[in-house]
Amino acid sequence: MIPLLLGLALSLVAPAAQAQGDFAPAITVNGRVITGYELEQRIMFLDLLRVPGDHVADAERGLIEDRLRFEAAKREGISVTPDKLTAGMEEFAARANLNLEQFLEAIGQGGIAPETYRDFVHAGLLWRDVVRKRFAGRVIVTDADVARAGSIEQGRGKGPRVLISEIVIPTSAATFVEKRDLATELVESLTSEAAFAAAARQYSAAPSRENGGQIGWIPITNLPPQLRPAVMQMQPGQISPPVALTDAIAFVRLRAVDQGGDIAPANVTIDYAQYLVPGAGTPEAAAEIARLQAEVQTCGELYEYAREHPGPELLRDVKPQPQVPAEIAAVLANMDENEIDASLSRAGMQVVLMLCDRNAFTAPGAAEIPVTAAPHEGSEIPPVNDKLGFAQGPSDEVLRAEINDQRLGAMANAYMAELRAAAIITRP
Repeated sequence: MIPLLLGLALSLVAPAAQAQGDFAPAITVNGRVITGYELEQRIMFLDLLRVPGDHVADAERGLIEDRLRFEAAKREGISVTPDKLTAGMEEFAARANLNLEQFLEAIGQGGIAPETYRDFVHAGLLWRDVVRKRFAGRVIVTDADVARAGSIEQGRGKGPRVLISEIVIPTSAATFVEKRDLATELVESLTSEAAFAAAARQYSAAPSRENGGQIGWIPITNLPPQLRPAVMQMQPGQISPPVALTDAIAFVRLRAVDQGGDIAPANVTIDYAQYLVPGAGTPEAAAEIARLQAEVQTCGELYEYAREHPGPELLRDVKPQPQVPAEIAAVLANMDENEIDASLSRAGMQVVLMLCDRNAFTAPGAAEIPVTAAPHEGSEIPPVNDKLGFAQGPSDEVLRAEINDQRLGAMANAYMAELRAAAIITRP
């Protein structure tokens, strides 16, 4: 048994001799030859990765598209430097918790030549740059798109949930290599939950370090896209490969898995505001509420409005749904995000309710994790950053990046379809 590749378990029987294959042309794409040997190698590579599907058909399609990717990159004047290619190969290998040398040795045991792997990564890097150059400027992601992507109505929070411990190590441009090596060393050396918890308290900057890195049940969609496939293939007790985030490197230890399903009320978090207007039922209060409704469209705008109109009190709460007061919960249940309701009154105040957010990706109890003060100067322990970690769910920036990548992916697929339709593809 060898380590995970792309988060998928590999098991190799006796090492196979490197396939000699057939070097005669098997397919020609716009005059560029794909040999029988290349097809055989790609099929073996897909077999080794245990990728679902018809590996013969997938190998043909993949190699044809790789030829088209190389052509597109040449037309765009895009190339990959040797250093960038090596970095890409190392990045792919790191998903298996292997360095490049170990990865090449592992696939070599399955008969895969290093050149097969190199060409596979090379085509992918070129295509990524082609897609960015052609389409990145065309993708527009609005605030409404981000809000919709994180909503319960879009199914965010449904499906498998995981119980994990996390370590999030802050980085900078100057410290990235050092912290990456530290994360790799920790992943290889931590063999128990107790050891993981001790490392979290020493190295992690996420608030969960106060709990030894432990956070409550969260949907798998809380995790970065590059980490999800590995976690879904892990067994309890295993540690994921490190992944690079914005200004941080993170990895998790899986403690348990729940296949999930519909979202339970206990897993729904409500973010809402109360704007308390004096003189409930009076014409003055009604006029104030009408003015607010005309000027305020979002919770952010409600804060601005409250600053400009001192007097009424503004309260904001983020609570699990069962902890929201019953009279407020009953009104919020029928409201959409950023909707306003002024039907409640309390102690002579007209209560203007605004639903800021309703989501199901926050870990239960996440809001109660303490954020301690920064450590003393010279301490190895980094200061806690309450914006790090997975307990609070994906940030707006992460959701925006996901939507951007999805839209770029759709454009890339459409472009590849155009290239294939225009290509001259022949077989002997």
